[in-house]
Amino acid sequence: MLKEIAISDAYGAGFEFSTKDKIAMHNNLSNYVSHDLYKTVGKYTDDTQMSIAISELILSNKKWSDLDVASKFVECFKRDPRTGYSKGFFSVLNEVNDGNQLLLKIRNSSERNGAAMRSMPLGFIKSKSELLAKAKMQAAITHNTTMGIKSSCAVALTAHFGLHCKGEINKIKNFLEKNYFSGWEYEWQGQVSINAFDTVSAALHCLINCRDLKTLLIKCVSLGGDTDSVSSIAIGLATCFDEYENNLPNNLIESLDEKNFGMEYLDFLDRKLHDYAF
Repeated sequence: MLKEIAISDAYGAGFEFSTKDKIAMHNNLSNYVSHDLYKTVGKYTDDTQMSIAISELILSNKKWSDLDVASKFVECFKRDPRTGYSKGFFSVLNEVNDGNQLLLKIRNSSERNGAAMRSMPLGFIKSKSELLAKAKMQAAITHNTTMGIKSSCAVALTAHFGLHCKGEINKIKNFLEKNYFSGWEYEWQGQVSINAFDTVSAALHCLINCRDLKTLLIKCVSLGGDTDSVSSIAIGLATCFDEYENNLPNNLIESLDEKNFGMEYLDFLDRKLHDYAF
């Protein structure tokens, strides 16, 4: 899961809010392209870094508290500072030194997609009640809104449906409805904003309409807008379903530009998460 999230995040980041012409010309999985603002190439963003934070929390096997979650967010950022975070959250993370300070400084009234983009690893949790409690807790640190929490729960539940229920792709909508976390736009069209409803809707639309990772990644990016978050969520969820062919090209795997927390570390976390779950 985490390896695929990182690759799709880094690939999607090169097209984040880019022009339609750039997407049409370069969205072919032949290589990573430069981010229009940061000029980074082959680097994953906050989507992956915060998914790593959630994964490390899951593997700690400790009872979570708000402070634990906030502290892990700060820890992961401080040990490997990177771009991609919202301007406000990036500023806060640079200012604070620990989780206590983050909880004091953060404005957690956002309806953006930050809580959803880091929720996929929660799907490894066997207990649905525990999963939902942790999905709500981690969301509330930064996105303590109805949509922020709903988006986190929906993404985590979808991953759980694939991993533990061995669910089928075409039954995701019914599963989310049964668990009271539906209401998404499953026929999404057009550019995707940073709003949680838009991002999760677009990711689920792409997920349901593809069956292999290459096609899925191209489809996510082709929408335009917040391409890294849509790609990260959709690809991360796709790895949870047996129906999906994991065929991301080797050139993207080999050229991911991450040394300290790159493919080796992501593979380690993936193996630990599978051991934890199964």
